[in-house]
Amino acid sequence: MIYSMEQEKERMILVGVSEGNQMDAYASLKELEELAETAGAEVASKILQNREGIHPATYVGKGKLEEIRQLLYHLEADGVICDDELTPAQMKNLEEELSCKIVDRTLLILDIFASRARTSEGKLQVEMAQLKYRQARLVGLRSSLSRLGGGIGTRGPGEKKLEMDRRLISSRIAALRKELEEVRQHRDVLREGREKGNFRTAAIVGYTNAGKSTLLNVLTGAEVLEEDALFATLDPTTRLLDLPGGGEILLTDTVGFIRKLPHHLIDAFKSTLEEAVLADIIVHVVDASSPQMEEQMHVVYETLRELGAEGKPVVTLFNKQDKLEAEKSCKDLQADYSLRISAKTGQGLEEFRAVLEKILLEQQIYVERLYPYSEAGKIALIRRRGRLVSEEYLAEGIQVKAYVPKEIYGKI
Repeated sequence: MIYSMEQEKERMILVGVSEGNQMDAYASLKELEELAETAGAEVASKILQNREGIHPATYVGKGKLEEIRQLLYHLEADGVICDDELTPAQMKNLEEELSCKIVDRTLLILDIFASRARTSEGKLQVEMAQLKYRQARLVGLRSSLSRLGGGIGTRGPGEKKLEMDRRLISSRIAALRKELEEVRQHRDVLREGREKGNFRTAAIVGYTNAGKSTLLNVLTGAEVLEEDALFATLDPTTRLLDLPGGGEILLTDTVGFIRKLPHHLIDAFKSTLEEAVLADIIVHVVDASSPQMEEQMHVVYETLRELGAEGKPVVTLFNKQDKLEAEKSCKDLQADYSLRISAKTGQGLEEFRAVLEKILLEQQIYVERLYPYSEAGKIALIRRRGRLVSEEYLAEGIQVKAYVPKEIYGKI
């Protein structure tokens, strides 16, 4: 006899609050549904309440609370997922009122990150974010912290020691900070190596599931996991891209952004997101087939501002053109260049390479001059930091044609 060991999906009711903009609230709730499915849950029902503000004690009002209680019973649901980050008091009150598992948007995202992290750095960052979240909720989560199981919201460090007190969590966070600092230093060493090798960098940013990993794979053969799911890839990948004129640039895939991205995550993933802050060019990948395209672009720019990654050349790629049934207006007034592409079919990718090369050349100065042999050291600097187009050895010296970064022009 064969026994099936497949884990049964938890049936969850999604609950959101609209504080005015109903369209935005519906879009957020739809996204919560995708997050829940990514985490392995089955969505039994969705509820949206129109209120002037979130109820400070129970998230939703008294009448809606009774409606949820009835739905839990009739639909035989296992719990509730709220579309905002709950306070410890709200979490505690909802658990007491509804007698079921309560998960908020932040805990759901943290849970997905815990299941997606592959590298040691990714796992450290996720654990740091989870512990910070739990540290603030030790009182409110006292009953749920003692809950065992493999369901949503219980993955990661929670399985190691559920009854941690604040002192233990604080010491673990301090240890994680130390480990992450070592990882950051290692990343800095790698980055210095790139700078010495005169490699310019471009960070691929965008809303989750916009097609960033597909783009990196098609352009560089990176073999990063591609999946039609939120946060399919969590760990950054850097690959070298050859440009049409013979130049090269490093492309780095970063973690996807999402609306209401928890601050615990932004803080924990600082070293990963630093790739965007320190890059020479920002490549903003947009899912042109998404009905929420404009809102998603706004979220990306807000997150970049929060990280301090402003003032760089931005190339916006309106991806997934192959999915559009009709012509759609694709404009980004904040970008320096906008292109329509399809990472899947290859549409617009050669044009994209040409734009990257154009930006790199704009950041450099063309030099054509004769150096006496006594100044041959300057040519070594050009070779190291610029792009040598040609060099000709003549009786009177070395004839050089090259592109050099503006910051070294005075030295050569």
